[in-house]
Amino acid sequence: MDDFAGSDARSKETVRLWRAWRTVHEMVADREYELAEEEVKISLDRFRDEYCGPDGSVNRSKMNFSARPSESMLRKNTPPATDADPDPVPDCGPVWVEFLSDKQFGVAQIRTFAKYIISNNYKTGIMVTHVPLSPAARKSLASVESLAKIECFLEDDLLVNITHHELVPKHVVLSREEKTALLKRYRLKETQLPRILQKDPVARYLGLRRGQVVKIIRTSETAGRYASYRLCV
Repeated sequence: MDDFAGSDARSKETVRLWRAWRTVHEMVADREYELAEEEVKISLDRFRDEYCGPDGSVNRSKMNFSARPSESMLRKNTPPATDADPDPVPDCGPVWVEFLSDKQFGVAQIRTFAKYIISNNYKTGIMVTHVPLSPAARKSLASVESLAKIECFLEDDLLVNITHHELVPKHVVLSREEKTALLKRYRLKETQLPRILQKDPVARYLGLRRGQVVKIIRTSETAGRYASYRLCV
């Protein structure tokens, strides 16, 4: 009976992690990193074959992965050339995603993760944990922002892709040129745009940085498709 209960618990855990694994891959792909479709749309059976041990438990360390920015992402995140900087460098780069198995998550884990990201030249690091960050860990996370962009997601928050919900409109991040053209067209300062918080669930999903503008496309029975814009703050 105990063996059956343990097997059932491991099976539920496998399904949970498979769903979180798929969502985080969809998230990375939606940010325009390069990922093969078969990586994003992995089946549960293949997930079990590749990431579960003989006892049926998931090996989280095998789930870690990296991805490079696509040409489209590089173009969108490259500052315009100037006389002082005729060959600007993109402010995006490779991303590292790690599923942490620690039962506690504090400053030590943040420091270890940050050290790995920086020493391996990743521009962004995404930690997926099954326990919340401690208050001290959150402060530590903020302290390394100048060295690397590090994001943290709970597994439970990735079980469903929120952008697939029918009530969530499509969000498209504007490039610098598109943002400049938008402000010029409507004769606006960026501070006059409506705002979206960086901690908004969709903003977190897209990895929005402060100062970026997102286009939100909605459908209406009377107006058809229409767009609005939000400044990330």
